[in-house]
Amino acid sequence: MKKILSVLLMGIAIFTFAFSSPALADTANGAKLFSANCASCHAGGKNLVQAQKTLKKDALEKYGINTAEAIIAQVTNGKNAMPAFKGRLKPNQIEDIAAYVLEQADKNWK
Repeated sequence: MKKILSVLLMGIAIFTFAFSSPALADTANGAKLFSANCASCHAGGKNLVQAQKTLKKDALEKYGINTAEAIIAQVTNGKNAMPAFKGRLKPNQIEDIAAYVLEQADKNWK
């Protein structure tokens, strides 16, 4: 019985960590980093290069970029007109930006 309980608890712990947003993400730091690195194209959640691909919640969902992992990949590697920030920002900074973007999308960028 102890073994079953241990395996069950281990499974819950792994599932929780695997599917949660970055645990140490700092949205206040993300806001500062976003302002310095992203706002020139994405001020207020908009997209000055491709107007339909905003950072609003519905657009993030439509284009499959509505998770921290997806945003982290996009910011890290870039895509199309968006430059890659790998090498310019540290991974934890990109995590902070992703957390900030998701937080703002939930608030409709208000």
